[in-house]
Amino acid sequence: MMHETENNLVDPTDYRLLRELIRDGRASDVMLGERIHLSSTATARRRKILEENGVVAGYTAKLDMAKLGFSITAMVSIVLSSQAEHVLNEFESAVILCPSMSFCSFVSGEVDFIMIVHVRSFEDYDRVYRRELSMLPHVARIRSSFLMREVAQRSVAPAAVNDQR
Repeated sequence: MMHETENNLVDPTDYRLLRELIRDGRASDVMLGERIHLSSTATARRRKILEENGVVAGYTAKLDMAKLGFSITAMVSIVLSSQAEHVLNEFESAVILCPSMSFCSFVSGEVDFIMIVHVRSFEDYDRVYRRELSMLPHVARIRSSFLMREVAQRSVAPAAVNDQR
Protein backbone atom coordinates (compact mmCIF):
# COMPACT_ATOMS: atom_id res chain seq x y z
CA MET A 1 0.00 0.00 0.00
CA MET A 2 1.31 3.45 -0.90
CA HIS A 3 0.95 6.42 1.44
CA GLU A 4 1.00 9.98 0.27
CA THR A 5 3.29 12.40 2.02
CA GLU A 6 3.20 16.08 1.10
CA ASN A 7 4.22 15.83 -2.56
CA ASN A 8 5.16 12.22 -3.06
CA LEU A 9 4.17 8.63 -2.51
CA VAL A 10 6.00 6.35 -0.10
CA ASP A 11 5.61 2.67 -0.85
CA PRO A 12 6.40 -0.40 1.31
CA THR A 13 9.94 -0.62 -0.11
CA ASP A 14 10.55 3.01 0.86
CA TYR A 15 9.35 2.20 4.37
CA ARG A 16 11.81 -0.71 4.57
CA LEU A 17 14.57 1.65 3.44
CA LEU A 18 13.53 4.27 6.02
CA ARG A 19 13.61 1.67 8.81
CA GLU A 20 17.14 0.68 7.79
CA LEU A 21 18.27 4.32 7.57
CA ILE A 22 16.95 4.91 11.08
CA ARG A 23 18.90 1.88 12.28
CA ASP A 24 22.10 2.90 10.47
CA GLY A 25 22.16 6.19 8.57
CA ARG A 26 25.79 5.59 7.58
CA ALA A 27 25.12 2.31 5.79
CA SER A 28 26.23 2.20 2.16
CA ASP A 29 23.71 1.80 -0.62
CA VAL A 30 25.14 -1.68 -1.22
CA MET A 31 24.51 -2.69 2.40
CA LEU A 32 21.07 -1.08 2.46
CA GLY A 33 20.19 -2.80 -0.81
CA GLU A 34 21.13 -6.18 0.64
CA ARG A 35 18.95 -5.55 3.69
CA ILE A 36 15.89 -4.45 1.69
CA HIS A 37 16.46 -6.77 -1.27
CA LEU A 38 17.16 -4.14 -3.94
CA SER A 39 20.15 -3.35 -6.12
CA SER A 40 22.46 -0.64 -4.82
CA THR A 41 21.47 1.55 -7.78
CA ALA A 42 17.76 1.27 -7.00
CA THR A 43 18.47 1.87 -3.31
CA ALA A 44 20.53 4.98 -4.10
CA ARG A 45 17.77 6.30 -6.36
CA ARG A 46 15.10 5.77 -3.69
CA ARG A 47 17.27 7.32 -0.97
CA LYS A 48 17.91 10.37 -3.16
CA ILE A 49 14.18 10.81 -3.85
CA LEU A 50 13.37 10.50 -0.13
CA GLU A 51 16.04 13.11 0.65
CA GLU A 52 14.96 15.50 -2.14
CA ASN A 53 11.32 15.27 -1.03
CA GLY A 54 12.31 16.02 2.56
CA VAL A 55 11.15 12.68 3.94
CA VAL A 56 14.75 12.13 5.04
CA ALA A 57 15.59 15.52 6.52
CA GLY A 58 19.23 14.81 7.35
CA TYR A 59 21.71 12.59 9.14
CA THR A 60 23.27 13.05 12.56
CA ALA A 61 25.52 11.30 15.04
CA LYS A 62 23.98 10.25 18.35
CA LEU A 63 26.33 11.31 21.13
CA ASP A 64 26.58 9.76 24.58
CA MET A 65 26.27 12.88 26.71
CA ALA A 66 27.44 11.11 29.90
CA LYS A 67 30.67 10.05 28.21
CA LEU A 68 31.20 13.69 27.27
CA GLY A 69 30.85 14.65 30.94
CA PHE A 70 27.21 15.79 30.86
CA SER A 71 25.79 13.27 33.30
CA ILE A 72 22.68 15.24 34.26
CA THR A 73 19.74 15.96 31.98
CA ALA A 74 16.98 18.31 33.07
CA MET A 75 13.56 18.74 31.54
CA VAL A 76 12.70 22.38 32.09
CA SER A 77 9.14 23.74 31.93
CA ILE A 78 8.83 27.46 31.31
CA VAL A 79 5.78 29.68 31.69
CA LEU A 80 5.96 33.11 30.08
CA SER A 81 4.42 36.30 31.40
CA SER A 82 2.29 36.58 28.26
CA GLN A 83 1.56 34.73 25.04
CA ALA A 84 1.63 37.87 22.90
CA GLU A 85 3.39 37.29 19.60
CA HIS A 86 6.28 39.65 20.36
CA VAL A 87 6.83 37.90 23.73
CA LEU A 88 6.92 34.47 22.08
CA ASN A 89 9.26 35.73 19.33
CA GLU A 90 11.65 37.38 21.80
CA PHE A 91 11.77 34.28 24.00
CA GLU A 92 12.34 31.96 21.03
CA SER A 93 15.12 34.14 19.63
CA ALA A 94 16.86 34.18 23.02
CA VAL A 95 16.46 30.48 23.85
CA ILE A 96 18.17 29.46 20.61
CA LEU A 97 21.33 31.10 21.98
CA CYS A 98 21.37 28.97 25.19
CA PRO A 99 24.43 26.70 24.86
CA SER A 100 23.17 24.13 27.40
CA MET A 101 19.84 23.55 25.65
CA SER A 102 19.49 20.67 23.19
CA PHE A 103 15.70 20.82 22.67
CA CYS A 104 13.00 23.43 23.10
CA SER A 105 9.40 23.31 21.99
CA PHE A 106 6.32 25.50 22.38
CA VAL A 107 3.66 23.27 23.93
CA SER A 108 0.01 23.28 24.85
CA GLY A 109 -1.18 22.91 28.42
CA GLU A 110 -0.18 24.57 31.67
CA VAL A 111 3.33 25.55 30.54
CA ASP A 112 4.43 27.38 27.43
CA PHE A 113 7.77 25.75 26.60
CA ILE A 114 9.58 22.50 27.40
CA MET A 115 13.36 22.43 27.16
CA ILE A 116 15.99 19.77 27.62
CA VAL A 117 19.21 20.96 29.22
CA HIS A 118 22.45 18.99 29.67
CA VAL A 119 24.82 19.77 32.54
CA ARG A 120 27.88 18.23 34.22
CA SER A 121 26.65 18.51 37.83
CA PHE A 122 23.99 20.10 40.02
CA GLU A 123 26.39 22.98 40.58
CA ASP A 124 26.62 23.35 36.82
CA TYR A 125 22.81 23.35 36.63
CA ASP A 126 22.75 26.17 39.18
CA ARG A 127 25.08 28.14 36.91
CA VAL A 128 22.93 27.38 33.84
CA TYR A 129 19.79 28.33 35.75
CA ARG A 130 21.27 31.67 36.86
CA ARG A 131 23.12 32.63 33.66
CA GLU A 132 20.96 31.13 30.93
CA LEU A 133 17.44 30.21 32.01
CA SER A 134 16.64 33.06 34.39
CA MET A 135 18.04 35.56 31.88
CA LEU A 136 15.56 34.57 29.17
CA PRO A 137 13.05 37.33 28.41
CA HIS A 138 9.48 37.27 29.71
CA VAL A 139 9.90 34.20 31.93
CA ALA A 140 7.33 34.07 34.73
CA ARG A 141 8.11 30.58 36.10
CA ILE A 142 10.74 27.88 35.64
CA ARG A 143 10.26 24.29 36.87
CA SER A 144 12.92 21.63 36.41
CA SER A 145 12.72 17.86 36.57
CA PHE A 146 15.88 15.80 36.46
CA LEU A 147 15.88 12.62 34.41
CA MET A 148 16.74 9.68 36.64
CA ARG A 149 17.00 6.82 34.18
CA GLU A 150 16.46 6.70 30.44
CA VAL A 151 13.94 4.02 29.55
CA ALA A 152 13.73 4.62 25.81
CA GLN A 153 14.90 7.17 23.27
CA ARG A 154 14.04 7.07 19.61
CA SER A 155 14.68 9.52 16.84
CA VAL A 156 11.47 8.34 15.16
CA ALA A 157 8.42 6.53 16.54
CA PRO A 158 8.19 3.07 14.91
CA ALA A 159 4.61 3.79 13.83
CA ALA A 160 5.91 6.56 11.54
CA VAL A 161 7.75 4.05 9.33
CA ASN A 162 5.26 1.22 9.55
CA ASP A 163 3.75 0.68 6.09
CA GLN A 164 0.83 -1.32 7.51
CA ARG A 165 -1.44 1.65 8.31
